[in-house]
Amino acid sequence: MSVIPNSHEVLLRNRNHLSGKIAIIGASSPALLTGLATGGLIISDHAGYADTLAGHSGWQVCFGYCPDAVQGGSYHTVVIFVPKARAELDLRLTFAKWLAVAGGTLILIGEKREGIAGAVKQLKNYASNAEKVDSARHCQVWRANNIEPLKEFELAKWLLWHSVASSDVSVEVAGLPGIFSHGQLDEGTAVLLKTLAETPVKARRILDFACGAGVIGAWLQAWQQKQGHIPAIVDGVDVQFQAVTCARATYDRSGATGNITASDGLAGVEGVWPAIVSNPPFHTGIKTDISIVENFLRDVSRHLEPRGELRLVANSFLPYELLIKRFIGPVERLYEDSRFIVYRAFRR
Repeated sequence: MSVIPNSHEVLLRNRNHLSGKIAIIGASSPALLTGLATGGLIISDHAGYADTLAGHSGWQVCFGYCPDAVQGGSYHTVVIFVPKARAELDLRLTFAKWLAVAGGTLILIGEKREGIAGAVKQLKNYASNAEKVDSARHCQVWRANNIEPLKEFELAKWLLWHSVASSDVSVEVAGLPGIFSHGQLDEGTAVLLKTLAETPVKARRILDFACGAGVIGAWLQAWQQKQGHIPAIVDGVDVQFQAVTCARATYDRSGATGNITASDGLAGVEGVWPAIVSNPPFHTGIKTDISIVENFLRDVSRHLEPRGELRLVANSFLPYELLIKRFIGPVERLYEDSRFIVYRAFRR
């Protein structure tokens, strides 16, 4: 039985504010859908949540902000849950106004620890008449009526580009609101790239788990080409819609090759690889979540060829070394400083 978040419980408490055709952006728990009498549209940028929510009678579930998959100007009430990244809230609010009918209603829900106070300021930039209608379970509910809808929504207009460089190789990387390390090369990936140049992975095909915007795959193939080698194919997998969208755009611009797949972990991924690289996430929402990496390492054994290499960067305070030894095999440290460690292990 799934645990329903506080924000979802508060929406059920305020179901009297829902009328007409309903769209909900950012839902994560099936218990919410079973608690609502009517159906409607669910937008989720999380592949796992989208899969879990699919199949409920009366509900259309869409993975990500895809205007081609839904009908704009069709929903009388649009509910927006506050996302982790503040920049993504602007994307959600814009998409919500495109979904809404003329004179429709926007409802914003979030917890105090999620930054609802700042989120309300953003809401008022889109609907100045917004007012608080409830406060419960550390959450606030804000409503704005008589919305003037947007006539169009183009995701491409939100796409921004920046350059990242390592070992004298630079690639252009796509970015969207809410994606990890938007607009810069994060420090963990930077040290991982350093080891890939100093101690290359010897594999013709590589899987990049939690590939984000496709930095590792695009850079690695560009670096190998500069060395005069035939670039390895680098496939990527990520749970987030923005990441998958950006990785594909990054690959297209750089001419990189590899399949980019949306998946919550590796459970639904088919195939085996001679090498897997990763700068894995360790957060679920705002909480540190070691289970993400533990589940990943457990699944790696069926996706990594015998004697295949795992290359992983992690924050130094996280107990990855013991997990890697348990699930993969003997492990060594290729790089270490006060913040990060890059591990290398070969499958038994």
